[in-house]
Amino acid sequence: MSATGIQLIVGLGNPGAEYEHTRHNAGVWFVTELVHKAHATLRRESKFQGWHSFAHLDNNDCHFLIPTTYMNHSGTSVQAVANFYKIAPQAILIAHDEIDLPVGEIRLKYEGGHGGHNGLRDIMAHLNSKQFYRLRIGVGRPTHKQVVDYVLESPKRGERELIDASFAKVYEILDLLFLGQFQKAMHRLHSE
Repeated sequence: MSATGIQLIVGLGNPGAEYEHTRHNAGVWFVTELVHKAHATLRRESKFQGWHSFAHLDNNDCHFLIPTTYMNHSGTSVQAVANFYKIAPQAILIAHDEIDLPVGEIRLKYEGGHGGHNGLRDIMAHLNSKQFYRLRIGVGRPTHKQVVDYVLESPKRGERELIDASFAKVYEILDLLFLGQFQKAMHRLHSE
């Protein structure tokens, strides 16, 4: 693992009002909240195929990105920002929905496979690397329906509240992520 701190935080989801409140957009919710906390604004950048902001948060400067591509083409947007600002994969944090975690549970992970997540799959292909960080935002697993239908539905109000509350745990370790103290960040987040 690199000691380089996080320089780019990406929130995965699908564009458009019809997807805005669906579980698949949990990463978008997280990055939107971070940019709001930084008192910054996301601006649409056609060269990045996404909404981008460069903001000061927790005494650190960081790029924030929400791709405007559909989930399975997220890599195009991430690669464009990484190339333009010369950001290594090891300094990127991808926030995404995770069906293998219960609603409201949140985990930090480095490297690994895509676990069937099309956004991660496309990012790996475009960066030609698995060596980036993932913020896995638990949305739960469906019991009676197909995964694709489940993630493209809005969570119940109580579930959304749990997901939003889980973000607060990440805010407490942001400074460690920016400093590259990932083991410490993981230990603190996962021992909550």
